[in-house]
Amino acid sequence: MIKVIVFGASGQLGQCLKAVAKETQLQRLVFPDKESADILNVQLLREIFGRERPGYVINCAAYTAVDKAEDEPELAGRINRDGAFNLARLCNEFGSVLIHVSTDFVFAGNSVLPLNEADLAEPVNVYGLTKLEGEAVVAEQTGKYFILRTSWLYSEYGNNFVKTMRRLGSERSSLNVVSDQVGTPTYAIDLAACILHIIEIGSNEYGVYHYSNEGVASWYDFAKAVFELSEMPVEVSPVASQEFITRARRPAFSVMNKAKIKAAMKIEIPYWRESLAKCISNLRNSDPTTKY
Repeated sequence: MIKVIVFGASGQLGQCLKAVAKETQLQRLVFPDKESADILNVQLLREIFGRERPGYVINCAAYTAVDKAEDEPELAGRINRDGAFNLARLCNEFGSVLIHVSTDFVFAGNSVLPLNEADLAEPVNVYGLTKLEGEAVVAEQTGKYFILRTSWLYSEYGNNFVKTMRRLGSERSSLNVVSDQVGTPTYAIDLAACILHIIEIGSNEYGVYHYSNEGVASWYDFAKAVFELSEMPVEVSPVASQEFITRARRPAFSVMNKAKIKAAMKIEIPYWRESLAKCISNLRNSDPTTKY
């Protein structure tokens, strides 16, 4: 049976992989904690690879604090680039397939059409740059890789936009949310299912792929949907990015074309509002003492 190691297992996507794996035929998934599987510790990684001999490695470990990365570029680079390099190099040495998670933030956001995998990547912030550098070292170090660019991840686990909106909505009656940044919310459970599907079918169509839920939304649309589906009476007002200054720039448009992954992996991708409804239902049912 195939053995799979998940790095970044304690993060949002790692926890989603653990939840989804229970519903698959894959039974030999290893979820080491950060201390025992630090992607910057090559000696430790070599010991893990030597002991487990994984057929697949999933890299969910990343520096994802977009604004903070502007002030910590070296740390962001070490994790997003050097950590990816370490894993790719060992995957090549041990014959493992690497599934590496990247981001829509590798794009500048100047397009008006959904972005293809071959479109020019021009990050506008440190986070996006370090993730693009991570993609490059993966492709340089091993030939057996899947790079999955995704966007606006949320789930029942960890910290994310949906949980933040629900928390703020329980504290306030109105909120301002940016309306001129457009992309696609992605349920991390759906992404996890796609990753495990790639492993289950044994695909060897290696390369870069885009995966997000279907559809298009601004952060304003996303917030409105969160409150509507949560039945929370919160007034949401749209604001321009220039009225909501952040440390890091964001791409104005990062909707991705998923035709390549749908054709190669024979998958259907859910519409973002349908997946959001599932997530919010689970959040509401997980704590029956809350009003929403």
